Amino acid sequence: MSRSSRKSDDETVVSPSTTTTYNDDDAIAKKARDEYALNSIGTGSSGKASRKDGHLRLASGSTEADLNDLAALAGRSQEEVDNASIEDGDRGSVVYKVYKRRWFGLVQLTLLNIIVSWDWLTFSPVSQDAAVYYNTSESAINWYSTGFLFSFVVIFPVTIYALHWGPKPSIIISAVLILAGNWIRYAGSHSREGGLYGVVMFGQILTGLAQPFVLSAPTRYSDMWFTNRGRVAATALASLANPFGAAIGQLIVPFMVTDPGDVSDAVLYVAIISSVAALPSFFIPAAPPTPPGPSGSTPKASLKASLELLRSVEIWLILLPYAVYVGFFNSISSLLNQIMLPYGFSSDDAGIAGALLIVVGLVASAVSSPIIDRTKAFLLAIKLAVPVIGLSYLAFIWMPGTRSLAGPYVVLSVLGAASFSLVPVALEFLCELSYPMSPEVTSTIAWGGGQLLGGVFIVASDALKAGPDADPPNNMTNALIFTAVLALATVPLPLALGLFGRGDRLVMRRVRSDERDAGVSTDGAVGMPV
Repeated sequence: MSRSSRKSDDETVVSPSTTTTYNDDDAIAKKARDEYALNSIGTGSSGKASRKDGHLRLASGSTEADLNDLAALAGRSQEEVDNASIEDGDRGSVVYKVYKRRWFGLVQLTLLNIIVSWDWLTFSPVSQDAAVYYNTSESAINWYSTGFLFSFVVIFPVTIYALHWGPKPSIIISAVLILAGNWIRYAGSHSREGGLYGVVMFGQILTGLAQPFVLSAPTRYSDMWFTNRGRVAATALASLANPFGAAIGQLIVPFMVTDPGDVSDAVLYVAIISSVAALPSFFIPAAPPTPPGPSGSTPKASLKASLELLRSVEIWLILLPYAVYVGFFNSISSLLNQIMLPYGFSSDDAGIAGALLIVVGLVASAVSSPIIDRTKAFLLAIKLAVPVIGLSYLAFIWMPGTRSLAGPYVVLSVLGAASFSLVPVALEFLCELSYPMSPEVTSTIAWGGGQLLGGVFIVASDALKAGPDADPPNNMTNALIFTAVLALATVPLPLALGLFGRGDRLVMRRVRSDERDAGVSTDGAVGMPV
């Protein structure tokens, strides 16, 4: 590649190529190379760090001090580790840059998240017609959504391992599963006269297995390709593409399916769109030539060593509420048609309600994410959003019973705005609190918990569904009460962050690592650099 072509691809030089100089530089470099030989993970070497996909990794045998302070590198202080350049063969310094090509991978990750979520909600918005087409019950159709969500839980350990090697292998695995799953679903739905429920379920499970490989990837991708000034926005774009795909499913599928035979055509159309979206995955770049900032080249904890960092109370005060609220979003999205139809609403009305839940949320997140990127006010954003989410689930108990579109539309719009603003903030704040843990670990656990609870909540809500003799028949008021009670009970957990003398546990370690290299003080302990 010519010098001019390289220059055109380099969008920004994030930091100068030279960093802090130490008095005995040769001795420090020699000691670091001797004590921390770069080996592959799992080789059994006594070295404490390894390099993989442009990231240094702390070995599983590292002590807690190694993980928390990163001071084990040649016995240097935390500040020296954060500011030190990465030694290459010529002991030259790494030039931190971001590249225009990062947008190709981000767009592809966004497309896959859209399509895999549309796959999830292919049948729920038209559950009555799908039940007739596959000659089964609506409860059995609900298992298409439930099986999809449970698939995440089955394969999420593999997801963490794949993402540990980088986002590209994970994205390719997802693309292959999406292609296979969609065409197997069509094989079971090719005839307008009726479909094969079991064949479609198998294809649905394959698409469910594809989801974690792209849903958990945004934080890993943004950490590898973006600086701390753009990570929240990048994570928001790719992560919130997933519910945007659900909105497309909620809105478009009811227009595709006007009678049971149309289910066959809808499955075919989704399979074709999925194939077009998945194929470019094989051509995305694997990693940037140089890291975007110091945190991109700082040693990351190995998978085994990450378990030590997961003992933090603060991490779980975010992980648990995140899983609960993602679970309720999955449940409401899957059952919204059955929640609203008993009160005289149509499938189109329910589809628009689901679309409002998501589209308003996407707009709110598009506005809030750049602001959070600049201010780093993660904690404030979380403590503002969580109570609104809990109160919205409480208010929604009475909305279908109004038999007016205004009530459900307004409450679901508020719920979407609060929920979607929370998603990228919570994911990035988890990365900050768990640093130097690799981002895919907390991301996959957070999403995995949400998918697991989503499946559980769908099953529980279906069991709480009223019978045909109720007023109105088959209403889901008890399920909405169950949702509101748990949502409100979860609110105090994130509100306790920073209380009881634990404010110092909220230091944003990754931002501090990046900005210290530029001479910016980031010693604040409340999710906001000082």
